[in-house]
Amino acid sequence: MTLQTAIPCTFMRGGTSRGPYFLRSDLPEDREAMARVILAAVGSPDARQIDGIGGATTLTTKVAIVSRAAPGQAQQVDYLFAQPAVDRAFVDWGPTCGNMLAGVGPFAIESGLVPAEQGETRVMIRAVNTGALIEAVVQTPGGRVTYDGETAIAGVPGTAAPVLLNFADAVGGATGRLMPTGNPLDRIEGVDVTCLDVCMPVVIARAKDLGKTARETAKDLDADKDFMARIEKIRRAASLAMGMGDAEGRVIPKFAMIAEPAGEGASVAARYFTPLACHEAMAVTGGICIASACKLPDTVAAGIARVSDAAREAVVIEHPTGMMEAVITTGTDAEGKPTILAGGTLRTARLLMKGEVYIPSRVWAGR
Repeated sequence: MTLQTAIPCTFMRGGTSRGPYFLRSDLPEDREAMARVILAAVGSPDARQIDGIGGATTLTTKVAIVSRAAPGQAQQVDYLFAQPAVDRAFVDWGPTCGNMLAGVGPFAIESGLVPAEQGETRVMIRAVNTGALIEAVVQTPGGRVTYDGETAIAGVPGTAAPVLLNFADAVGGATGRLMPTGNPLDRIEGVDVTCLDVCMPVVIARAKDLGKTARETAKDLDADKDFMARIEKIRRAASLAMGMGDAEGRVIPKFAMIAEPAGEGASVAARYFTPLACHEAMAVTGGICIASACKLPDTVAAGIARVSDAAREAVVIEHPTGMMEAVITTGTDAEGKPTILAGGTLRTARLLMKGEVYIPSRVWAGR
C-alpha cells in the first residue's frame, strides 16, 4: 500500500494571488526537501497541475511559509515566499510576493502566532527572501480576524476587509542600493531604462520606446513573442549592470513599462512582467517600485507621471484590470540626494480553506 503524508495547510487569497499557507514547522528543514514537498503539493511540473492544488498560472500558484520570529527580533513572524514553476520542477526562492504578504498577518493571527487585539492588530513581518520589514494592519473587531469589508482592489471581485501594508525599509533589499547602477537613467540594449530597488528590483522603460502604449492587455503582450524576447534581453543585460548576475531562469529583477495615464485620477499607466509573462494586474512590491520611480527626479517617469512634489503622495497606477494605489514617502539621504523613505499599499485577503494537503510519502514521509 502506498502511503501519503498529510501536511496542515491553509488556503488563502492574498491580494490578487492565492495559494497554500504553511507553518514552517510543518515542512522539512532542508530547503531542497521543502521544494520537493511544495512541487508535489501544487502539482508541478504539469501545465494543468491536475495532481495538486496549484492554479495553473504563476499568479495562482504561490506559497507562503510562516514562522514565529526568534525572541528579541523586531518582527513577530517570518514570511518565506516560494514561487513554484507550473510546468517545471523548480521553486524560485529569490523574490518575495506582496500580494501573498497580505494574507500573512491574518494567517499568523488565525494560527496563534500573534494574539489578536481589539479593533485592529498590527503584525510585524520579515520577508525572509529580501530581508524587508513590513507592518500589516489587520482588522480584528471583537479580537477575531474579519474578512468582510468594503475595500475593493482591482483584479478581485467584490469587497473585503482592508489589510494595510507598510514597507518601512523598502530601499535596497536585493542590491543594497536605491539605484543599483548608480544612475537614475541608463541606456541598455538601445533603450532608456531606470533600474530601481524599492521593495523589488525592477527595470523600468517607457512603453513608447518599445513600440507599445502600456494600454495593451496582458494576453496581447504575451502573444507578441518578438516583444517578449526583446524585453527579456534588456532585463538580463540590466541585471548584470545592477550587479545581480545573469538573470536567465530567475524571476528578479522584474521588468515594467510605463506611459501617460489614460484615466482621470491616475498617475501613470504601467504593465509589469513576472518576468516571462505580463502580470494580469499589478504586483504590490513591483507597484511600489514603479510608483517610487514616478517620485524621483530624472528617471524614465519624468514627464510621464502625473505627480506632485509632496513628500508623501498616493501614486495611482493603471494596470490591465484596474488601478492600484501606492503611498510613497520621499526625503533626502545622508548626502542630500532624493530618496525613498517608505512605501505602502492597501490590499485585501480572504481565508478560503483549512485542512491538510496530501503528498506521496516517497516525496517526504513527514516529521
